[in-house]
Amino acid sequence: MSDVILEMRNITKTFPGVKALDNVNFSVKKGDIHALVGENGAGKSTLMKVLSGVIPHGEYSGEIIFEGKECKFNNIKNSEDVGIVIIHQELALIPFLSIAENIFLGNECNKNGVINWPESFQKTRELLKKVGLHESPETLITNIGVGKQQLVEIAKALSKKVKLLILDEPTASLNENDSEALLNLLLQLKEHGVTSILISHKIGEVSKVADMITILRDGATIETLDCHKDHITEDRIIRGMVGRDLTNRFPSREVKIGEPIFEVENWNVYHPIHEDRKVCDNINMYVREGEVVGLYGLMGSGRTELAMSIFGKAYGRHITGTVKKRGKKIDVSSITKAIKNGISYATEDRKTYGLVLIQDIKNNITLANLDDVAENSVINKRKELKSTIEYKAKLNIKCSSIQQKTVNLSGGNQQKVVLSKWLFSNPDVLLLDEPTRGIDVGAKYEIYTIINKLATDGKAVVLISSELPEILGICDRIYIMNEGKIVGEMNAHEATQEKIMKCIMSDQEVMVK
Repeated sequence: MSDVILEMRNITKTFPGVKALDNVNFSVKKGDIHALVGENGAGKSTLMKVLSGVIPHGEYSGEIIFEGKECKFNNIKNSEDVGIVIIHQELALIPFLSIAENIFLGNECNKNGVINWPESFQKTRELLKKVGLHESPETLITNIGVGKQQLVEIAKALSKKVKLLILDEPTASLNENDSEALLNLLLQLKEHGVTSILISHKIGEVSKVADMITILRDGATIETLDCHKDHITEDRIIRGMVGRDLTNRFPSREVKIGEPIFEVENWNVYHPIHEDRKVCDNINMYVREGEVVGLYGLMGSGRTELAMSIFGKAYGRHITGTVKKRGKKIDVSSITKAIKNGISYATEDRKTYGLVLIQDIKNNITLANLDDVAENSVINKRKELKSTIEYKAKLNIKCSSIQQKTVNLSGGNQQKVVLSKWLFSNPDVLLLDEPTRGIDVGAKYEIYTIINKLATDGKAVVLISSELPEILGICDRIYIMNEGKIVGEMNAHEATQEKIMKCIMSDQEVMVK
């Protein structure tokens, strides 16, 4: 019997104006963890959508051979019926249903059409034990963190008797500890005979767990590497992904820092539902002209809550404190007022809050500053077109045209549209929340270059990131948050990963200036 569980032969898929997959060949051995890597737009997610039936048979050309049989999937249920289960980057769990209800949704334990709850709970406990999650089956999804939600998704896959598990950027939203736990779980599942396809931009993770690595570039297969035989380095993988050597991950910048332009004083924020829970506790911070300030902390530290509460009080209740711009108090009590006062916020969740995916690039870019392309409250189409073409060129957005639907862009290009939208609002202060989440090293470099240009132009930039190398590589100064408080501040050239983690682990504030 063949040790190959999956073969995808000569897969070609074309979207309007774009050939997403060009004669791709992809083979996976039974029991392997097979990594699929490439830049945003390389075709990874499209290939997996073909495999899982999201893109049905007939809308692509080529063959899928699974366990020796040709498969023609028309939907996800078809692929799940043979044991292929995909977990998307955006988790598909229902927040106000329990863990048990989510795991068996559409696949309920029932007798004569009536749900058997004791059986559901018992099977849920067994599945949660397999993935190492110690939660009650009755716990609501909304009450557990993203790391645990990923484990619920895997438990859900195991309930469907999965043979081939596809994980699309499973650690993109996780902190280091949760990422480590998930990768260890993949290795455990491998020991129990589960084959996995891992899509990830985190090359260190890929190198740690993968048996094989397939590199895609521009919709074509570049090469497949055997991690047990080939000499594999991060540089080799990156060279295959981007088509060139990337000698420096972070572009250099001549730093010219001016006077403080943005200040937050005695800022306090309470949870919008749990009114007694303080999520930002007496925050004091400032950013100077031409400065990139990092805001680092583990998941749940309050970074995003701080940024959203500053930006028009978009998050939280009972918010108190002062925001100043160039020494003068400004009104940020609504998003409209925050934008008018020169503050912008690029959300970490670009697909839900950052973009209108069904709209084209042009409409998304001008959305936050319609006044600039309007005359007498009517959009001037020619002016709008000219402005968006300018930003397409300025940020190197790769698309067929600015009329292309944003949903059809790669993650990196979607992120550039988000940045274009906020740059078009002419801000003085940019709050960038995880601007490189879920994008590849080449696209990251382009985003870093844009951030550097903003600082060079005299903007004040606050960069929120879960990746310490990114914080150390791009920022001039760093604030460290833990449990809603600023627990440390240091200049980037004096900072190390050890010093930053010491701030988080210690109860005592550490200030290095």
